[in-house]
Amino acid sequence: MTILGISCFYHDSAAALVKDGEIVSAAQEERFTRKKHDAGFPKQAISYCLKAGEITIAELNFICFYDKPFLKFERLVETYLAYAPKGIRSFLISMPSWIKEKLWMREILQKNMPGFKGKFLFTRHHESHAASAFFPSPFQESAILTLDGVGEWATTSIGMGRDNNIRLISEIKFPHSLGLLYAALTYYLGFKINSGEYKVMGLAPYGKPIYKDLFYKNLIHVKKDGSFRLNMKYFDYCSGLTMTNARFHKLFGSKPRLPESDLTQREMDIAASLQVITEEIILKIGRHIKTTLNQKNLCLAGGVALNCVANGKLLRSGLFENLWIQPAAGDAGGALGAALFVWYQYLGNKRTVVMGTDSQKGSLLGPDFSNDEIKTFLGKNKIPYKEYPDQALVDITADLLSQEKVVGWFQGKMEFGPRALGARSILGDARSANMQSVMNLKIKFRESFRPFAPVVLEEMASEYFEIDRPSPYMLLVADVQKNKRMAAAGDSPNLFGIEKLKLARSVIPAVTHIDYSARIQTINRKDNPIYYDLVKEFYKKTGCPVLVNTSFNVRGEPIVCTFNEAYVCFMRTNIDYLVLGNFILNKEGQPPFADAKDWKKEFALD
Repeated sequence: MTILGISCFYHDSAAALVKDGEIVSAAQEERFTRKKHDAGFPKQAISYCLKAGEITIAELNFICFYDKPFLKFERLVETYLAYAPKGIRSFLISMPSWIKEKLWMREILQKNMPGFKGKFLFTRHHESHAASAFFPSPFQESAILTLDGVGEWATTSIGMGRDNNIRLISEIKFPHSLGLLYAALTYYLGFKINSGEYKVMGLAPYGKPIYKDLFYKNLIHVKKDGSFRLNMKYFDYCSGLTMTNARFHKLFGSKPRLPESDLTQREMDIAASLQVITEEIILKIGRHIKTTLNQKNLCLAGGVALNCVANGKLLRSGLFENLWIQPAAGDAGGALGAALFVWYQYLGNKRTVVMGTDSQKGSLLGPDFSNDEIKTFLGKNKIPYKEYPDQALVDITADLLSQEKVVGWFQGKMEFGPRALGARSILGDARSANMQSVMNLKIKFRESFRPFAPVVLEEMASEYFEIDRPSPYMLLVADVQKNKRMAAAGDSPNLFGIEKLKLARSVIPAVTHIDYSARIQTINRKDNPIYYDLVKEFYKKTGCPVLVNTSFNVRGEPIVCTFNEAYVCFMRTNIDYLVLGNFILNKEGQPPFADAKDWKKEFALD
């Protein structure tokens, strides 16, 4: 039995294949088209998923779309009518795409899936999120929380998962949305929505939550159970072309910050206030779930579930013994959830859980490439390289990292979700006080204030971080252990952004944010043997089981998918060495890179 899940037309289009209950493959369309957050129909992602499953379109039994277009259309029409005539411009802009395309999803699927003889199904948006959270989780039974911008009507859903069944119990409806509140402030602070929210989260530690009371007094009312209502007088997303309006701008004393303009303490304080409010709401919802459902486990999905700082606070609250967060928590994960929903809930198939083990396969669900394919590419393009067996490769790479070299690391199956997890990663020495600056400004070409994440041996994570469990998907933030911090780090009010980050706050300064926190990836050998062996070898050589792990891309570029894209990124940046499978490339030995394009303009800034 084969089921294809599809998400598209809003942001982060994706496809996922489930075969007899096993997650076979999943990928976002952006990785193939090289257009970040690509919302188009996921033709190439589908093609990959079918190839990975060794099946044709004709052999598929079900295709399931991740939401219900008619319900979403109903919400749009009702919203426009409620605000008429104010929203006429927005109405006229959005309606053509709905009338010509989005409303007729079944016909679009039929057109793009020639030869399909099975059945089309549609799940509700938050059902897809909930299914993506619970069904791959290591729990036989769990509460479920989904938080995002909006699906059809729901923006927040509480549910229960048991065996092969999920049930949504309660919800908060549009326009009241924690995801849209975060998006509105992302827009106001000068970042792109559906892309820059993680920047706001990274900016927050630089500020103080001095606007918190202003938020609660004017923008949002929150009840004891975590349910909330936004004061729509300050927002324009229901009827206008922007997220906030003149009344909002007056409240905060200025118009939205212009993208790429200087950041001030004011923006940092607003970000800090928003982040604190987000955390407080999630904790209140968590307490309500615990009180009403009395579950020890909680599964999370939806775009807000990518707020790893809030996730860490929820974990440390002690409300739940265990959390499991879908690695592709945003809309991309909806494709996987839709497919799993069909297998378990629609078809009623038995679900078996091995305690402590999820079925996400370390989220390594994307394309992979053989050493033969890589070698052919290198030879054809006369690219100098050296080939090594696994152990020698690991040994040499660990040596290079210990010398503060930056290494592009390309191995095995590409990750599904927004985080690089050791398959398409750029790695560096976490002990280096200069590594953060080098990576941000000379390799990633991104904002100076953004922190980097550590990868740490799972068995040693608690020695370096205040965490007592695995975090394989980089979705939990925890503090660096106090005995690893620099007592005399000091600080200066005259320093800003990367300058603050340059102050060594711990023995692993390259991955320690200014509040001593870190977004942690733990690694074990079962999930990714060669990646684990590399970190282990680095530990043997240096006594430090921690590396910097950031995604293999530059700002505005999707994470690389192929070895060719990895080589191009390597040559365009100041990465010192590139590891492609069992091959090591030294930047100094490479021929001049012929690239006539102004490549920094190739990708739109995110």
